[in-house]
Amino acid sequence: MREGGGIVLQAVHHIAIICSDYTESKRFYTEILGLQIIREVYREERDSYKLDLALGDTYVIELFSFPNPPARPSYPEASGLRHLAFTVDDVEKEVARLLAMGVKTEPVRIDPFTEKAFTFFQDPDGLPIELYEEEAAKK
Repeated sequence: MREGGGIVLQAVHHIAIICSDYTESKRFYTEILGLQIIREVYREERDSYKLDLALGDTYVIELFSFPNPPARPSYPEASGLRHLAFTVDDVEKEVARLLAMGVKTEPVRIDPFTEKAFTFFQDPDGLPIELYEEEAAKK
């Protein structure tokens, strides 16, 4: 513990996502988002797949399948994890790529505080995903 309280966090280790259609979600996260497979295991005792995915050299997502997972409300927004956000160099360019692959996105907006561009789209289960531009939006 550091002085003044609170634990000392170093980084986000991973984000766990339970999907309803493992094959479709695996395709989405690897082929559309371009995450790299680290390992894939089938856990027979749980009738569940676990797919470890990376973005570059960073471990990012654990994708799980379970039989008949309950739906998580997303709209209207429910409490809990709101969305998953990835940084990109050019939001407009990535939106064009998503649209070419059949993924619908919201209109690109500008964050009024950072002046950076961002947009949202959804994974196959409706989980909101944000693309957030690293550089300030072009004016």
